[in-house]
Amino acid sequence: MATVLLVRHGRTTANASGVLAGRTAGVGLDAVGRGQAERTAERIAAVPVVAVVSSPLERCRQTARAITGRQPGDPQTTIERAITEADYGEWQGRKLADLAKEPLWRTVQANPSAVVFPGGESMQTMQSRAVAAIRRIDAEVEAEHGPGAVWVAVSHGDIIKSVLADAFGMHLDLFQRIGVGPASVSVVRYGEHRPEVVATNTESGDLSWLATAPAPSGDAAVGGGAGHPEAPSETGPARP
Repeated sequence: MATVLLVRHGRTTANASGVLAGRTAGVGLDAVGRGQAERTAERIAAVPVVAVVSSPLERCRQTARAITGRQPGDPQTTIERAITEADYGEWQGRKLADLAKEPLWRTVQANPSAVVFPGGESMQTMQSRAVAAIRRIDAEVEAEHGPGAVWVAVSHGDIIKSVLADAFGMHLDLFQRIGVGPASVSVVRYGEHRPEVVATNTESGDLSWLATAPAPSGDAAVGGGAGHPEAPSETGPARP
């Protein structure tokens, strides 16, 4: 099975001002977000990735460029519209503090599978399109590059949360239990029998073990397994 690194874009001007950007054009990373993207790119630089796929929105493309810029050969980024931000409809561009006063807000928090954003899409539709795209691309990557391949998908908070919920086998109504911070990296492998969620919402830590780890088995390790190999370093083996 291939390995996908689900990367949320870095912080934006809208994030910093408490605005729900949605699909608004021209919302880019702020100075903090650019730094976050560079740190994430540095983490991923230890892993030769075979593909970088991004939401078409500017903040994701900026984050993707930081990642490809640290990869050998500076690979191109493929744009995938199915992993773009949720269509929040009339909620787009509004302050989160104001949206929290709307009756629909409580449904978003407790029962997202029932949410249809006014003038926008349902959260079920959002999850369905995103999961289908990630699973399709993952299968294509594995078919072309083999089960040890690693690829990156750069997307948005709610999109990644919905993909992780599917991988965990969680109902969409539970997806608000998952945190996905700016420029965080989550790691998922889709196997023959089930997805394996290796990590979620990581903002630091070594990823170089992915470059040398053997292709994972499709079976779960009874008892937990031995974990991934320790990553080498200049001063000796890495420690937990």
